[in-house]
Amino acid sequence: MDISGMKLQATVCPYWSRLLVGTSAYGEDRTQCRSSGRTCDPMGEPHWSSLFLTNTRNSENHYLLQQIEEEKNPEQYFYRKEKLSKSKNSMAQLPMAYIGAGLQPKVCETNKSQGLMPSEALEERENEVPSEDALILQLHLAKGHEKFIEMLKSQQQIIVDLQQKLAEQQHVLVSQQREILEQQRKMYEQMDLIKVQYGMLFDTVKQVSFQSLQEDIQNYFESHLQGLQNQVRNHLQKSYSVHKVEVDAKVLNVGESLLDCGLCESDEFCNFQKTPSQCEKCTLCPAGFFQMAECSSNSDRICQDRDECTESPSICGERIKCLNTPGGFRCLGIAEKDAALGMCGEEYFFNKEMQECQACLKCEDGMVAMPCSTVSDTVCSAPSENKLSESWAANVILPSVKSGISQVYSGLNLKIKGKLPCDILSTEDSSLVFRQHGLLWTDLNFAVKHSCRNFLQLSLKLNGSEEGYELSGVRIEQPEGRYFQSTSLSSAAEVEPSQTLSVYLRSPNQFCNQSKDLNIYDLNSPLSLFWLSHDTGAVALSAQMSTAMHYQTNYRPTFKIISVSDPYMLSLSHDGRAIKFTETGVVKFVFHQALYSMGHTCVREGFSLISYINRNGTNRELINVFKSGVNYRDTSISASGATKVGAGDLISFEILSPAQCNVRYFGDSSGISMFSLIWIPSAVSSAISATVSVTGLPTGAVRNKLLDFTQVSSNEKQIQLVSSGQLAQKYFIFTEKGVASLAFNLKLIHSCNVLKMTLHQLTMDNMQPTVVAQQIGGQMPEGSIWTSVSLRASFAVHNGTLISVSLDCVRGRINQIAHEHGTSVSILWISS
Repeated sequence: MDISGMKLQATVCPYWSRLLVGTSAYGEDRTQCRSSGRTCDPMGEPHWSSLFLTNTRNSENHYLLQQIEEEKNPEQYFYRKEKLSKSKNSMAQLPMAYIGAGLQPKVCETNKSQGLMPSEALEERENEVPSEDALILQLHLAKGHEKFIEMLKSQQQIIVDLQQKLAEQQHVLVSQQREILEQQRKMYEQMDLIKVQYGMLFDTVKQVSFQSLQEDIQNYFESHLQGLQNQVRNHLQKSYSVHKVEVDAKVLNVGESLLDCGLCESDEFCNFQKTPSQCEKCTLCPAGFFQMAECSSNSDRICQDRDECTESPSICGERIKCLNTPGGFRCLGIAEKDAALGMCGEEYFFNKEMQECQACLKCEDGMVAMPCSTVSDTVCSAPSENKLSESWAANVILPSVKSGISQVYSGLNLKIKGKLPCDILSTEDSSLVFRQHGLLWTDLNFAVKHSCRNFLQLSLKLNGSEEGYELSGVRIEQPEGRYFQSTSLSSAAEVEPSQTLSVYLRSPNQFCNQSKDLNIYDLNSPLSLFWLSHDTGAVALSAQMSTAMHYQTNYRPTFKIISVSDPYMLSLSHDGRAIKFTETGVVKFVFHQALYSMGHTCVREGFSLISYINRNGTNRELINVFKSGVNYRDTSISASGATKVGAGDLISFEILSPAQCNVRYFGDSSGISMFSLIWIPSAVSSAISATVSVTGLPTGAVRNKLLDFTQVSSNEKQIQLVSSGQLAQKYFIFTEKGVASLAFNLKLIHSCNVLKMTLHQLTMDNMQPTVVAQQIGGQMPEGSIWTSVSLRASFAVHNGTLISVSLDCVRGRINQIAHEHGTSVSILWISS
């Protein structure tokens, strides 16, 4: 608004609290100005007043905040009356402080002399109709207020949108943080696995380095002392060619010691005259010769011709001269016809070609096809080419996800990869295909970390087709956390050519994915087996639990036989709770029982599975196996062992459960509650039992420490616990070639992240121990006092083979090992 031609004047008094704005047209006289109620100067000319601020009515001090100076030229502050209407738009541009919205001043008494209008005069004008300028100002105020409200609403909507976007960004950030935490957890798990694998790799590197050093030393001695060795060999050859006497050869350590042959079999000796030295069969004295010196570990048997003429001077008669020949004798002048009548005597026959009496041949192992007669020698049958027993081992892995099999619910076959070729079987399509008749014993060590919403069932399935059935199975319970769980599975069966055996894994519901929920631990040779020929006379039996029952106390299962290869040798007792043996022998057995338990005492105290052998009406505890309990979970308890039995002996089982623990025991034909057994004649087998030694039990931070054992059964010729030397109480030694099967159960308290149990084998050919089989145990179940780990394996042995068991605690410590109940080891030996 243009304010030229107008005057402004500001005056402050204690009673003013409003803004006075006054205008007057140019040329009005003082009387009109004063009569109109405007503020006029003493000369009667109107003035403009600006902003005034006062304190309260009773305030004594008045402060003038702003005073607009009067312009000296009053002509610039007046407008013509007809131009006032054109200033409507300019009035809206004045600041809010100058508009006042209709406020009017009150004139104090002290200003009356200055021509100010008293307050009484202003009060008479408060009811007058507002002027045109005031209405225009009020209209602009309303429009400005509406625009301000609209802008405020738009800003509020923008703020709401920003808050919504911020909430979405926060949700995305929380999701990303959860993913990062999950990836970190998986990374820590992978780090733990890498640490375990690094430990295994480090042990392997140490073994390889030691073997390489041993080979370098051996090559050094062979290259530098070969000349001296040849001289000694030539000297010994000359001595043997001149003198036919008993020689107990002593081999000097001249670059190639006796141990280079390894430890030979009982019917072999080390022939150091060959390069390199090697084990050879001891020479059998031929017919007509007698033994002068027994075969030893470093010298062959020495035989001398028997002089029949000297031993029996009248063997040809009184007047007939006797002439001694190698392996026989000759009666000079006797006719062939007379010799055919039996003149040669017992154990001799007349050889027409040589025209002399020869000693009858003695067949090795007594295998005679045609006995000796007066005119013909003994005919021996060829030794059987079929083996009595054979062992085999393989790795077991999950099938690749690329194959399209990811759901465990429908079941999947684990892939079997054999280490060495075998004559009795082959691997095809993740299964074993048998080529020969016989009896089969299978052991499987399995460790898995899973997050499935129910248990996993691991089974050994025969045939693998629609008519196939599960030989045995175990249930791996749903864990409370993410840690490794281990189990051992065994079975016995009679197999035929073209039959197949597979390892089957499945889940009872669909919430179990192979790639996300399963992590199988890579064990060394988890699958092992031994095969027996029918020539051994062995008998196999399979039985299942007859019914499913609920028990709150001890439980003795009742069996129902499914198959038995010889019912005469094996049968059930009158109450069906025990297996009865007809003849003396050695048995290898396994018992699997599936159960469902409820109660916290089940978790805290666990279960015990005891096998008894009843001899002459007296029960004796054979094996005691511990299993950690579960609450509202499915699980399995298993026990395996080997022992000698006599005619009329009985084997039975009992499961002990804690008080206030409700247990349901399953019994059906699905293989989850099974009993398998193989009986072997004592002529080709033996077995011993032992437990960990009370002294020297490993505790604390245990790393790859060998366990000490105490033998509890009688000594056997084929297998013994070493009792003296550096290897005493730690190694079992075999004295004959064959197949061995071990079952080891360990009960302990520990805080290890991973507990690794390893079976080692030591031979004289390789002084560095090699790993035969492994099993691991994860963290102890929450709330449980004890836990257990089992290891089972079958493997080939030779004369002098040594085996031991070691413990390795990864990231933790072992607190206590039970040396009596819950811990045991049994070893079976079978001739090959």
